[in-house]
Amino acid sequence: MSVNIGDLELKNPVMTASGTFGYGEEYSHYIDLNRLGALIVKGISFGKREGNPPHRIMETPCGMLNAIGLENVGVRSFVDDKLPFLEKFDVPVIVNIFGETVSEYRRVAEALSNVRGVSGLEVNISCPNVSKGGVEFGADPGVAYEVTREVKSVTDLPVMVKLTPNVTSIVEIAESVEEGGADTISLINTLKGMSVDIEERVPYLKNITGGLSGPAIKPLALRMVWEVVNRVSIPVIGIGGIMNATDAIEFLIVGAGAVQIGTANFVNPRATIDILEGIEDYLIKHGIHDINDLIGTLKV
Repeated sequence: MSVNIGDLELKNPVMTASGTFGYGEEYSHYIDLNRLGALIVKGISFGKREGNPPHRIMETPCGMLNAIGLENVGVRSFVDDKLPFLEKFDVPVIVNIFGETVSEYRRVAEALSNVRGVSGLEVNISCPNVSKGGVEFGADPGVAYEVTREVKSVTDLPVMVKLTPNVTSIVEIAESVEEGGADTISLINTLKGMSVDIEERVPYLKNITGGLSGPAIKPLALRMVWEVVNRVSIPVIGIGGIMNATDAIEFLIVGAGAVQIGTANFVNPRATIDILEGIEDYLIKHGIHDINDLIGTLKV
């Protein structure tokens, strides 16, 4: 079941998706964290962030909208108060990072680069770039390249870049971050959506728009992962609507070297382990002795 994702060797390809698993401790009463391939914590900014006011989450047909606003404790509190708990476990901890400017990404990466217990960074480029009018960093190939290059310049940790699907060509963005030095790419982040309260005639979310996740987006995510896998030479991690082992196996077959489980954690706190065990059952059933013999075997 072990896979290599760049310089990271994982015991299996099942990872948690940032923003859906807290800081890990929240789910430790439901599953054995040691069984995960890797644990990705919720997004961390340089300073503490309060997030958006409610309503900031709601169910949709086959998914959910969220506008949490990247609420988090900040990098210093994460290192001092959250990371010590995770050091008790034999699981790589990857820290999702974000900023409102390129320099903030750099500062967060620098602050985490030599911290014991941090195995890698996942760079969230779906955030609005305040110095460029609020356009997402990941929507501009040049800016995506710049953020990746700046993060890589200040850390020796493996750097994974998480792509936004809210672009014309996700392949173009993937090629830009690969050129910028990304070790791996993860995709997709949420799709921008909204909902309206028809009685009050106002947006249901206080932020007006939010990110759509869950099974409704899986076909889109699967297509984008397949496209990116066929255009870059670095490992790709699949995310988007993975609710069960069948979903995860689809991503592996199209070429994802690992998968991240997100919204499913809210429905079933044991989703990661159920998916892991389902993949194992599939391999046994089909006589596949090494999961790497399954990855990238799509016939077209």
